[in-house]
Amino acid sequence: MKYLDREAFEKVNVFGMGVPNDAFAQYFIGRSFLAPLTGPESGLPLSNVTFEPGCRNNWHIHTAKRGGGQILICVAGEGWYQEEGKPAVSLVPGVVITIPAGVKHWHGAKADSWFSHIAISVPGEECGNQWLEPVSDEEYKAL
Repeated sequence: MKYLDREAFEKVNVFGMGVPNDAFAQYFIGRSFLAPLTGPESGLPLSNVTFEPGCRNNWHIHTAKRGGGQILICVAGEGWYQEEGKPAVSLVPGVVITIPAGVKHWHGAKADSWFSHIAISVPGEECGNQWLEPVSDEEYKAL
């Protein structure tokens, strides 16, 4: 279900919006919010990431010598996920996306809805993140 109204969205976003994701703002078009669900001591970082309508992150690649990658569990609103060279996938609550290390991709909210997903960093060796170019307005508006 789409939500343009922030107050209505916050009622269904069960893990909460958290705080502005200022540390990574340079890699997003629009505003995102971060609500950590586990601490570093868990060994499995999980965060609820919320995107305002139209917000998306840049193209990026999760890097790892072995293992690694990311899992997204969609929990509220509607969004998009796209791998380079493939059609975009519509994200709604209940959709799970598995992103192996080495795959160029982006994800974010639809233009007319707030969106949240739980981001799980898959354990591995020498894991990192390579931030690339922004998703152009032309690419985004074509969805």
